[in-house]
Amino acid sequence: MAQGDTLATHRFGVQLGGITVESVKEISGLVVEQDVVENMQVSAQGKAMNKKQPGSHKGGEVTITRGMDKSPEFSDWIKKTLFDGDVDSARQNLTIEIMDPKGDVVRRMQLFDAWVSKWEGPNLTAGQSAGAEEKATITFERIEVE
Repeated sequence: MAQGDTLATHRFGVQLGGITVESVKEISGLVVEQDVVENMQVSAQGKAMNKKQPGSHKGGEVTITRGMDKSPEFSDWIKKTLFDGDVDSARQNLTIEIMDPKGDVVRRMQLFDAWVSKWEGPNLTAGQSAGAEEKATITFERIEVE
């Protein structure tokens, strides 16, 4: 990849606890955010100053859209968190990797202590020949971008 070329966003993969998730169509909502702490101060000259400082990092949410298939690991994880209510044991690290045209990973996002907080089933329309897709909203405690 030549310097200055941007990454093609269609080359990516998702791993859940070391297992590759199959049939991922889209990942949206990747955001790194931290609190802003405002501190009012008075200078030596008696002037009011509003100073802003970085606070703690926030967790977040991403939405994964994927084709409904027979891959059991991701479906079992959804079931464990949403339907069985076993969030504590279901918390896992999720890794999102963006690859170059040769398949080498050039950017990695690690989502720590992730669990499924929302699931959306497929839109079902008579006469339509589109594939069935599901969406899972993943809530995480911390994100690291490498």
